[in-house]
Amino acid sequence: MNLSDEQVLAMAPDDSSRKSGKDLANPAKWVSKGIGDNALWGECQGSGSKPYQTQIDTGNMAFKCSCPSRKFPCKHGLGLLLQYSRQPDSFAAQTPPSWVSEWLAKRAEREEKKAVAATAPEKQVDTNAQAKRQQARQQKVSDGTAELLRWIKDLIRNGIMDLPEKDPSFFENMIRRMVDAQAPGLAAMMRELADISYFHEGWQTVFMNQLLRIYLVIQGYQHLDQLPETLQQDVRSLIGFAQAQEELKEQTGITDTWRILGKQTTEEDRLVVERYWLYGIHTKRRALILQFFVRGQSTIANPLTPGATIQAELVYYPSAAPLRAIVKQQMTVPPDHSFSGFAGWEEVVAAQTDISSALPVYNDQVYTIADLAPVWYQEQWWLQDNRQQLMPLKKGFPHIWKLLALSGGAPLSMAVTGREMQYEPIGVWHEHEYKIL
Repeated sequence: MNLSDEQVLAMAPDDSSRKSGKDLANPAKWVSKGIGDNALWGECQGSGSKPYQTQIDTGNMAFKCSCPSRKFPCKHGLGLLLQYSRQPDSFAAQTPPSWVSEWLAKRAEREEKKAVAATAPEKQVDTNAQAKRQQARQQKVSDGTAELLRWIKDLIRNGIMDLPEKDPSFFENMIRRMVDAQAPGLAAMMRELADISYFHEGWQTVFMNQLLRIYLVIQGYQHLDQLPETLQQDVRSLIGFAQAQEELKEQTGITDTWRILGKQTTEEDRLVVERYWLYGIHTKRRALILQFFVRGQSTIANPLTPGATIQAELVYYPSAAPLRAIVKQQMTVPPDHSFSGFAGWEEVVAAQTDISSALPVYNDQVYTIADLAPVWYQEQWWLQDNRQQLMPLKKGFPHIWKLLALSGGAPLSMAVTGREMQYEPIGVWHEHEYKIL
């Protein structure tokens, strides 16, 4: 297990855990610590008389701690792993104590039960009841999309210039209507519409672009049977229909050495969404792994470490422009810091043109691009390629100062996410090593 500070801190659920984890990466804070074949553990002295027992399954990168925190990993897990990444020789190899071995045994037992359940005969499905439920939902979605389409037409008919003065309920009512219509994808797209900064110059363009995306999804759903099969899957996904992962796991995937370029985390109403961006070193394919969990109630099913390299079989969801995938099986391999990617923005734009020709409404993509430099121009930050072409950096990008510190104004090869005219770096190649931001 060879992790950098950046990789460990990228696992933190939030900034406060990241800061506290750094503070706890101090040997003086730990009463005991040790390492075994597939576990790392330690006892951290807290405010009480009994130290907190912290343990890490290094094979699957899972965490457990006796502290009251409901974050995964908690600050103690981060501090222990961070200390190991800095001073691995300070951890003595030994037999795990009972509180560690029992936890590992329970985890192994759960995995075995899952494997048995996966091979057990499937329960008979009431196809008639299932068909009725699907038909009822489709009708709800059809009614909801028809109402949203009327709302859009009325909005355009009346004009958009008074939107900055609108009450928040102007959008909230329609967002709730989409939730009631069982179209969570459209509700999320409406939320993006509501979150636009209507007092910044150029909001009209941003608004109309997003409104057009929503309109295209509605039109696609209303004419679903006229679309190619893969595009039908995209439209249904954009509406909010779930796609069964169990069916995907039965398919043969694409095996490659994948670099985990980075992780982006969002949270709304305690539902945490983690986006992991991957790049196939040999196939040069890109992939997005989505993982969902409720804050404090679950752990990640397939732990992925940003910046690490894995040998894995990925199965892509059906799509006109496949990007989202699931990890069918994986194993960690030594890191590969080689760079491969586009020469500049012109190639990125060409790639996006190909995507939009197959999938007119597409979400953020990931690209690896050579020799980009952050530059300040016209009161904002841009990314400039080696042909002096500029692309705006996403507003509010939180790691601009770290990017500037690493680059020193010089160009660096980068991994960026985004679409159309806004991008956000998630990692850079610095001194022949890939570093996450």
